[in-house]
Amino acid sequence: MPPGSAAPAVDSAAPQRLGELYADHHSWLQAWLRRRLGDAFTAADLAHDTFLRVLSKEAPPAIREPRALLVTIAGGLVINYHRRRRIELAYLEALALLPEPSAPSPEARALMIETLVEIDRLLDGLPRLVRQAFLLSQLDGLRQGEIAARLGVSVPTVKRYIARALEQCCFADGGAG
Repeated sequence: MPPGSAAPAVDSAAPQRLGELYADHHSWLQAWLRRRLGDAFTAADLAHDTFLRVLSKEAPPAIREPRALLVTIAGGLVINYHRRRRIELAYLEALALLPEPSAPSPEARALMIETLVEIDRLLDGLPRLVRQAFLLSQLDGLRQGEIAARLGVSVPTVKRYIARALEQCCFADGGAG
């Protein structure tokens, strides 16, 4: 710390406020999530994750509308949960089509699902045609000319789309969403 600069103020009441936030709103949030998900166990997990997100902030925010904050965080977690479930189900359906000896181990399946979820997260911010060109190339194995015809764009545009998606996947900051 440079000479003459003051140390940042530490909010010693923050843990108490966060404890009160939990005590005052955990049951309400869990019930809110249970109504949306129809599953008490997942609701409990996401309520827990919501409070972990609040706790993990370097400087906990001054919370004026606690339920609005909790619903915003929990709503994002619900979206992520549904996205992950769709990816898992699609992957498991694809695995069901494989002959038994070529099916991956449970560990390999878990790693593949994590990878697919991360790729989905990375591609999520890209325009629809960029994502579509990349997926047609990588998953369907189409050539660039076929992708261009299917999407109604030029081959150089398809090349740019695929390069952009690859750049997003390979050089993203890696922060969780």
